[in-house]
Amino acid sequence: MKLLSADLRWPALTFFILLTLVFRFWLAAVLPITGDEAYFIWWGWRPDWGFYDHPPMIGWWLAALLAVSDSEWWLRLPSIVQPAILALTVRWALPHLVADIDDKQRDSVALLILLAPANVWNIAITTDTPLIYFSVLSGLAWLRAAKDDDLRWYAVAGGFLAGAVLSKYFVAILGFAYLIDVLCRRTSKAWLGLALVYAFCLPALGLMAWWNSANCWPNFMFNFVNRHETAGWSVTTPLLYIVSVLYLLTPPAGWLAARQLRQRLPGTNWRASTLTVLVIVPFTLFAFLSLVKQIGLHWLLSFVPFVLIWLVVRLNATTRRKLEKFFAGFAFVHVAIVVTIAILPLEAWQNNRRYDGVVLTFAHKELARALAPALADQDKQWVLAMDGYSNAVTLGYNLRKYVMVFGQASSHARHDDILTDFRPLNNGNILILRKSEPDLAYYRQFFRTVSVDSFDIRGARFWQVKGEGFDYPAYREKILTYVKQKYYSIPSWLPQRGCYFCDRYFPDEKCCR
Repeated sequence: MKLLSADLRWPALTFFILLTLVFRFWLAAVLPITGDEAYFIWWGWRPDWGFYDHPPMIGWWLAALLAVSDSEWWLRLPSIVQPAILALTVRWALPHLVADIDDKQRDSVALLILLAPANVWNIAITTDTPLIYFSVLSGLAWLRAAKDDDLRWYAVAGGFLAGAVLSKYFVAILGFAYLIDVLCRRTSKAWLGLALVYAFCLPALGLMAWWNSANCWPNFMFNFVNRHETAGWSVTTPLLYIVSVLYLLTPPAGWLAARQLRQRLPGTNWRASTLTVLVIVPFTLFAFLSLVKQIGLHWLLSFVPFVLIWLVVRLNATTRRKLEKFFAGFAFVHVAIVVTIAILPLEAWQNNRRYDGVVLTFAHKELARALAPALADQDKQWVLAMDGYSNAVTLGYNLRKYVMVFGQASSHARHDDILTDFRPLNNGNILILRKSEPDLAYYRQFFRTVSVDSFDIRGARFWQVKGEGFDYPAYREKILTYVKQKYYSIPSWLPQRGCYFCDRYFPDEKCCR
């Protein structure tokens, strides 16, 4: 870490950017596509104006990427380069946002963003990828606009916020932070700027309302109803939230930020007010939400850069250098851990209770060979399925063949309801791959005959349930009726122009409470 023995300079920042990019490209190439990523990749293969649980932005991005290649590193490219792009963008923007900031501070902010723990290893392409881009760019534009209430920059902030709205709904927290900032400043042009920002988001919200109203309101049902079955007051989730924040910021940065908050903020100008609001409001809202729900690490990533900006401009040179060294050392620890895991044999994880899922993801070529004889059987013409959506889409990506979900599954598995129609499968043959031993009595409800066999891959056992003569009416009565009641009880006050689920399976009934 000799490069950090003195104040950081631009060549040193360039070195760390190149170093992290090499590591991230390598990781993206060797790490198989995960379940969440495979889910969104299927959005790209079948693009639409909307999707089951989130807005459509990542599906559109992946559709463009898939037009070129479906290799892992290429599809992950926006995530691979994200920390470097954000670091350089913030470094460029800072002189326009914060008065009297010098090059050493700019380099320091950029380095901390680049080496923030999640930015070292997170190469997954998910809905959070476009969200982070749009949120950070919108926040930077808002800071610039707040400098002199420049309506042009408010418009830029609104445009990027609209992109974030089309990426993930909880960007509303950033929009709420803008409102709090305007309430603090209380200038007429700030109110006009906020109205302009919100106006830019209306077309995105209108598109989502239009699509949802014709498609069972799945975004509303998932985000506000179906996914909150386990929500409730908890002592554990706030503690997990604190640990998450400390990890994403690192304990030293978290401690320094808390100490700065306890002190009187220097000055009362716009910079301290607006930047402080963009830091405090989102993390405070997440803290309240953590009382009843677990906050995922990825929920916080859009707001970490603003904390690091806010912190660095308040630190003296000595403390800043120490923090840079810690971030660099902590990043090295992450790299060492990832490389060590990568060189271990797959069987090293055999005692882990999720080992079968690891094998499904990492040994997909062997799994494909094991399934090949059945899938090549022209007489049976098996339709391949699994009992869980994450497993199904992961297997489907690796086979380059869609794998449907058989059974009730969970609230997270409902995009399959859009893509799979069970009616044409009546009297057909379905092969259900499972990671656990099946209860054949359950499957006999839905097939004329049922058989099962199993095979081992790397010490993990998989079962093939082969159901011949699928009984669609029985499946509709025992599975689809339950799914309708549990996941498609749409509030009557929401206008419905159509619902793929009820229109398909229950044409004489409405999906509503």
